[in-house]
Amino acid sequence: MNVTFYMFAKRAVWQLLNPIYRFEIIGLEHFPKDGGVLLCSNHINNLDPPVVGITAPRPIIFMAKEELFKSPFMKKLMIKLNVFPVKRGKNDREALRMALSVLKENQVLGVFPEGTRSKTGELGKGMAGAGFFALRTKANVVPCAIIGPYKPFKRLKVVYGQPIDMDPLRQNKKSAEEATEVIMNEIRKLMEKHRS
Repeated sequence: MNVTFYMFAKRAVWQLLNPIYRFEIIGLEHFPKDGGVLLCSNHINNLDPPVVGITAPRPIIFMAKEELFKSPFMKKLMIKLNVFPVKRGKNDREALRMALSVLKENQVLGVFPEGTRSKTGELGKGMAGAGFFALRTKANVVPCAIIGPYKPFKRLKVVYGQPIDMDPLRQNKKSAEEATEVIMNEIRKLMEKHRS
């Protein structure tokens, strides 16, 4: 992981975005200091990945749609920022292997389970991938809620919830879809609690 460039980019993006969106960061004490973390957030704006990246206390490796890697400049930038591509709507085994590897190496994997931005700001249906990663590894599953809207000089909340205990789901042999639903419900609770 290219931590040096990541930290440089994190500082630069913070200085650029924080004066505009006046971040209120809640729940950082819940974020595990070590070990694998599956960070699952709602998705309301194209700026969500950098916003989560600059507010989380640990470097994040994001999955991103492969379309973002089409231009040579963006591909180079994404790689330097430790982002890897995933083919949406397909069984992308290479991306699945990469994601599981990130978690097993005790790093932080960032995913947006909805798979696309919500046009209304309301939480959409999560895809099975998040549940699959949660059940297949022992990583801490941390829900995150971004509460907008993104408006200049209005406060933007980024809320990190307590890790979700996935052991009962593993013991009861729950499906990836069911595990994703549990994760989405926790994100929904954060949104409802902190929306004002």
